[in-house]
Amino acid sequence: MTIVSGRHTHLRRQREWLAAQSDAPLSHVVVSMGDPEIAQVLALQPELPTDLVALERTDTGELPLAAARNAGVARAAEIGAESVVLLDVDCLPHRDVVREYRGALERLAGRCAVVSGRVQYLPEGMAEEDYTAQEVARRGRDHAARVLPPAGELVAADPRMLWSLSMATTVRTWDDAGGFDERYVGYGGEDTDFGQRLAAAGGSLWWLGGAAVYHQHHPTQSPPVQHAAAIARNANIFRRTWGFDPMEGWLTAMAERGVLTRLGADWVVVEHRSSIDS
Repeated sequence: MTIVSGRHTHLRRQREWLAAQSDAPLSHVVVSMGDPEIAQVLALQPELPTDLVALERTDTGELPLAAARNAGVARAAEIGAESVVLLDVDCLPHRDVVREYRGALERLAGRCAVVSGRVQYLPEGMAEEDYTAQEVARRGRDHAARVLPPAGELVAADPRMLWSLSMATTVRTWDDAGGFDERYVGYGGEDTDFGQRLAAAGGSLWWLGGAAVYHQHHPTQSPPVQHAAAIARNANIFRRTWGFDPMEGWLTAMAERGVLTRLGADWVVVEHRSSIDS
């Protein structure tokens, strides 16, 4: 399941890789967030079973990321899926991603659990012909904050590290956790919140040695000051719900830059930055 607005080239490449999976998915559920051109991209891979769900952007133009993930899993359940793999639109899945995630969930059968596989980042400037299994494996670099278990092994992880970039779970676990909290709109906090919802439901997060995906490059900022307003708003929702701040590194960095500040217990924007898509 993929949520998307823009990033058409990334989506096209992702679907080419999904069509080559060693275990074919029941369907690629794609949730478009206010992007009427997505259907044209999906038509480029007619051999891949696909379900398209269309959502609009919010009144403020922000992306309804949490609501889109809920809509995608709901559609997967409607067509008979018992488990789901969530992939960021930037992620190219190794040919065994579906098989390895399915195997991990079978090993955790009966548990309320989310599994997250390996993510490697690709550099800027790769040519179209470079997007082969051999070349992305050579160029990909692991994220410093992620644990890398040996191949095939599962390691319990802190639910605060949950990241929907690439993860798998059962529909039952999703329902037990209550899905994503749709109060979160725009960028930031909704993944960490889902990790807390998972833990509150008695669930657990697991790192998997495998199910590798390769993150296609796109311009970004660190900290993402272009999303300061959404990050402040979502951080306040999170703290009121769970009693501590999420995204501490970003909040601290933005405070040091004079973009955000504390007003009482809440974060507020002190320097306006225009919002762009994540």
